[in-house]
Amino acid sequence: MREQLANIRAQALSAVESAGTAAELDALRVQYLGKKGELTAVLKQMGKLSPEERPVMGQLANDVRAALEEALSRQGSILEARALEQRLRDEAVDVTVPGKPVKLGRRHPMYIALDEIKDIFIGMGFTVLDGPEIELAELNFDRLNAGEGHPSRDWSDTFYFDEDSRVMLRSQTSPMQVRAMDTMELPIRIIAPGRVYRKDEVDATHSPMFHQVEGMVIDKNVTMADLKGTLNTVVEKLYGKGTKTRFRPHHFPFTEPSCEMDVQCHKCGGVGCPTCKGEGWIELLGAGMIHPKVLQMSGIDPEVYSGWAFGMGLERTAMRRFKIADLRLIFENDVRFLEQF
Repeated sequence: MREQLANIRAQALSAVESAGTAAELDALRVQYLGKKGELTAVLKQMGKLSPEERPVMGQLANDVRAALEEALSRQGSILEARALEQRLRDEAVDVTVPGKPVKLGRRHPMYIALDEIKDIFIGMGFTVLDGPEIELAELNFDRLNAGEGHPSRDWSDTFYFDEDSRVMLRSQTSPMQVRAMDTMELPIRIIAPGRVYRKDEVDATHSPMFHQVEGMVIDKNVTMADLKGTLNTVVEKLYGKGTKTRFRPHHFPFTEPSCEMDVQCHKCGGVGCPTCKGEGWIELLGAGMIHPKVLQMSGIDPEVYSGWAFGMGLERTAMRRFKIADLRLIFENDVRFLEQF
């Protein structure tokens, strides 16, 4: 048995030192030290020894086991270090090689204009509201004094979801003004930006999907002079001191009296060009004093309170702000165009 243990020790130590992988090393551990390993098989023969020989052979077997376990641990550390070194070589990074440039995004010109508009109105004490793009015709038309038969309610102008023409893609953010009158305490000062949808043909100044910013003020003793003064201040903050505007009489069912506000064409300076369709002016927004019937439908007494409202196209505002000649450029996602901002 002594000779068997000596042979196992010599062979095992030699095999362990020659092991080139962790898998080989684990196989040797099982071969010599496992439950059915060679050293275990020798130990099972201890019962055949005399009582005097058993302690001696037992100590010798323990020495062999300890030597093998130490060799396995030592070789395992060597193989682990070798594998780490190889991995470092394989995954080495040449820090002198130029890196790939990270391309940073930029704010869209339309949202730059929107942020500026928000800042202006927030500075005047207005609250910014957001609402659903799928809207009820009751809020989009009825509560805004646009009854059945009004041209804007026709299927040729509006995107409806049902045959009864009651659910639709909102054609304006004005429903948020109705929601504000129904839920907010007076006085009210709000703006409501967002996407709106109308069946417009695409050209240099129109799109079937565009963005609006609508605003409303309701308080005691509000007049048309407040409306004009506020909007002129907003336009000068957006486009610079001395920006030329004009107010033209118009008709909107939501307001009475009503007007449209134009700004001088940024492309031609008022001479006339394709951008302004030869007029020298670009329509910026519609506005007016809130119709008494609209106030009454929200439970507001028109004898005590008055108010004004406006709605502007955000794309046209951005066009004037950045001197963009064609609205379609805003939606085409041409990086060459967008990188200018």
